[in-house]
Amino acid sequence: MKWVRGGRRGPLTAVVGAVLVAALAVGLYVFQPWKLWQDERVSEALPPAATAPKGAAPAPAEGPRTLAEGSFISHEHDTRGKARLVRLADGSRVLRLEGLDTSNGPDLRVWLSDAPVKEGVAGWRVFDDGKHVSLGKLKGNKGDQNYEIPADVNLADYGSVAIWCDRFDVSFGAATLTEA
Repeated sequence: MKWVRGGRRGPLTAVVGAVLVAALAVGLYVFQPWKLWQDERVSEALPPAATAPKGAAPAPAEGPRTLAEGSFISHEHDTRGKARLVRLADGSRVLRLEGLDTSNGPDLRVWLSDAPVKEGVAGWRVFDDGKHVSLGKLKGNKGDQNYEIPADVNLADYGSVAIWCDRFDVSFGAATLTEA
């Protein structure tokens, strides 16, 4: 009798164990908790001017010029640093993040958005409500980095930049861009 009772528990225990292992694997894939303890540092200089992309504005004579800038505020995660829209001497434009310091996370993107930057929880999820353009994956959660802005992007349509977690649809931090 003892063997039969233990035999019933064996398959049930194996099924429960398999479900728990599968749930743990899915949880690790989705949340990637190890990234909270892994920093990715980037130290890029402002890029030199290249050949102007087709449709770019004419090159200003004075070299790189800051068009707009702003300081990050925290949303879902503590975020600090500056964002600058820079026109290079050849007329191309980049979004430059300087002194960025935020948490690492899964599927982080750099977005230009038309959404206003709001303090606190009210600002966490607004950036995908309206017009936005992704400039690519966040290169690192710390340091200085550049993101090319496509020539067909009208900067007048976007007044903010967000570090956006595409996996969980939440802003880690954002900055309002004001003319320099």
